Amino acid sequence: MERIVQSAMEQLTVGRTSFVIAHRLSSIKNADIILVMKDGDIIESGSHQELLSKNGFYTELYKNQFEIA
Repeated sequence: MERIVQSAMEQLTVGRTSFVIAHRLSSIKNADIILVMKDGDIIESGSHQELLSKNGFYTELYKNQFEIA
């Protein structure tokens, strides 16, 4: 079911500016820019790869959600 929703989102957002609010990081992995919020503040921003390379809060969330050692 999740894959169906992701596929539909990808099709609907092609060529459009879209704001997606998500708790499941897999839903936003392909976004051009991800804004990471904590306690109501934007604390990090960048693409998925950029955020992982920063080894910050996003990386911590990603590891926790996908149980990567």
